[in-house]
Amino acid sequence: NMVKTNLNKGYVTQIIGPVLDIQFPNGNLPPIYSAIEIPLDSGSFTVVEVQQLLGDNKVRAVSMRSTDGLKRGAEAIDLGAPISVPVGTPTLG
Repeated sequence: NMVKTNLNKGYVTQIIGPVLDIQFPNGNLPPIYSAIEIPLDSGSFTVVEVQQLLGDNKVRAVSMRSTDGLKRGAEAIDLGAPISVPVGTPTLG
């Protein structure tokens, strides 16, 4: 069972283009290259990748898509693993 019950949550503190800073108040920072999911109001979500560990319980992450619709204070959920791309037979050609 891969479901994590103790989700590590933070929130977005700053957005500059595709780059966002995310604070984890508990100090439990996800490692570099970790994937973080940010739910959007539309019901979809954006996945960002940790690029840098900043001081003050913050990480700097890069969004894999447009950051339109993201707001400061948005909840950010540490997925506990790097971004994974599903590879199936169609992908392999």
